[in-house]
Order: sequence, then C-alpha cells, then structure tokens
Amino acid sequence: MKRLSILGSTGSIGKNTLEVISGHTDRFSVAALAARNNIGELESQIKAFRPDVVAVLDESAAEDLRKKGLPVEVLAGEQGIIKAAVLDGVDMVVSAIAGSAGLVPTHAAIQAGKDIALATKETLVMAGDIIMSEASKKGVSIIPVDSEHSAVFQCLDGRDMNEVERLILTASGGAFLRSSISELESVTPDALKHPNWDMGRKITIDSATLMNKGLEVIEACWLFDMPFEKIDVVLHPQSIIHSMVEFIDGSVIAQMSVPDMKGPIAYALSYPGRLGGILPRLNLAGIRELTFEEPDRNKYPALSLTYEALRAGGTMPCVLNAANEVAVQAFLEERIPFTGITAVVSDTMSEHSVLKAGSIEDVLRVSEWARQKAKEIINGK
Repeated sequence: MKRLSILGSTGSIGKNTLEVISGHTDRFSVAALAARNNIGELESQIKAFRPDVVAVLDESAAEDLRKKGLPVEVLAGEQGIIKAAVLDGVDMVVSAIAGSAGLVPTHAAIQAGKDIALATKETLVMAGDIIMSEASKKGVSIIPVDSEHSAVFQCLDGRDMNEVERLILTASGGAFLRSSISELESVTPDALKHPNWDMGRKITIDSATLMNKGLEVIEACWLFDMPFEKIDVVLHPQSIIHSMVEFIDGSVIAQMSVPDMKGPIAYALSYPGRLGGILPRLNLAGIRELTFEEPDRNKYPALSLTYEALRAGGTMPCVLNAANEVAVQAFLEERIPFTGITAVVSDTMSEHSVLKAGSIEDVLRVSEWARQKAKEIINGK
C-alpha cells in the first residue's frame, strides 16, 4: 500500500489524482491533503478518503474547516502545507500546487526523502539545479506528471541517454491556434477555453501564449539532463501524441493516448508498473489524422523568451516565471491585453542581472524582485 500526500488536492490535477486512487484503493491510501482555500471541496475529499492530516494555506479558511468538527487534524499556512509534505509514513508526494507556491513544500518533501510525482513545473523552472541536486543526494525519484514529460519519460524507459538525439514536445496551440496576431489584441479572459484539456485558468492562458510549453522546455532540461538546444516544440492540435524522442539512428518513439490527465497521473503513481482501466482505448481510425506544424515565433513570442532565459541561465528562468504569473493575473483582471503578457515578461527580463542562486531563499528573493518589477511595469503602462 503506497501512502500519498496530495498538495493541491482541490485543483484539476489533485481531483484527477483522487479519482485514480478511488479506483485502486487496494494500492493507494491518502495520508494528507493540502489546498489553498476551497474548504467545500476539501470537506468532501476528507469524508471520501479519510486522510490523517489536511493543510489549508489560507489560515481563516483553515479555521472555518476546523469548526466543522471533521475527524482530521487541520493545519494552516505555509508551514501547514510543509508539514503535510513531510508527514511520517508518506511514500510519495503529489506536487500539484499551482505556480511558484509549490516550490518550498516540494523542496521540503525531497529533503525528507519523499518520492515526488511532479505536476508543478514551476518548481524546476525556478530552482532546477537545487531541486535535482537535492533529489540525487537524498535518493529521491522525481516522476513527471505533465503529459509531455510523462510521454518523454515513457519513451526513454531507461534507455542510454547518449543515444538520444533530441526531445520533441508537442503543443496543441491553445485556444487561439487559428487566430491572427491582430485578433489576439482583443482577446478577453472569457474567451479562453482549452480545446482538448480541462485545466485551470492560468494554465489555459499559458497554453494559449505557449508560455506553458516554454516552461515545459525548461523543466525537460532538468528532468532529463538535456541541453535546451536538443529540445524542440511542435504544434499538434489533436493532442494525441503527447511528446516524442528522436534517437541518433533517426528513429522516433512517440507516446499516444486520449488527452486525459488521469493517464500520466496513474503512471507516476504506479511506476514502474501500470494500472488497468484508466483511459478509454485510443481509436486512431476514428481520429483519422494527426497533424503537425512549426510554431510561429512572431505569434508565440513566449517560446523565444524561454530559450532566451535558458541561454542566460542562472536566475533568469525564475524571473521569466514570476513575471509571467503577475502578467497573467493582470490579464485576468483586464488590466493588460492578452498580447501584453509576454511584453511584461520581456521587459522584466531585460531589467534583470543574472545571478547564481545557491539556495531556495535566494530563488525566492529573485522571484519576489521579479514580481515587484513586473507590477511596476504593468502600472506604468
């Protein structure tokens, strides 16, 4: 029986994780759940899965949950989330807290020797060197949950990395794949809906700008120890091939399935085995065609910014991520246009002098600097 702590249990990944677990209660149990403030959903999860501990980032929401008298210990604040991540008896932590907020508890879980099912790409974008070094030192496995990285992980399957020519990450192109650059100027938050995946608001926006794919390129560099020059992105609107690996002999191996996050979640939880009955069978004859195209860098400047951040190295990917989080929130609040998101990120990056972060505290300081700089840029526009 594998005991799990699920950070971000009320979000899309967290709920899908619990759905996978509910069909395999002979294999998995829930020791801890953690969420930001959705205590209504959390209460339902407590009743269904009976964890030992729950943590709520919002302290007033945590107090409201305590008043319900549920048979569970309720922790509060960031320290509460960390305690849920390092809980004794937990075998694996599902790291699914959205954005940069997942960094500190994930790092704490690694320090405590917990294996990680990683759905929070920002953790490696912000502090990849620190996280991967700590995981190696502690003998911790980091198994990717993002569909693209799970696909690469499955295609590699223990192969000699010296035989790998390049990684090819696929992207749907998001909600505005067929929109012109001029049409993107008038996009509103209400128009955003991912064509293939059921995702939260931020990641849906990041998919539309292709910033999400850029962050995944950075994550792939760290997960698979690959130079960014060997990681490419291709648009694949059907979202059936989740990524590919090209080998030095010219062979390409692809991982395919219907677009449903329960697939990569189940693989991460059960690795190196597989669980039955997770996804419907893939009907290629019904799909009829799979298409691919190069992303237009003029339409998707976030990709260029990503590779610029990778070339700069050091703390620049952290700045890219923090500025993007602030810019996306400003777009959701209709304070900047859709095309202003990447403009804010670019302007913030241009103000940054690259550093080498030696600790998580260094990373957090740089992230906060970038957030404040991005806010200044937005307020000055």
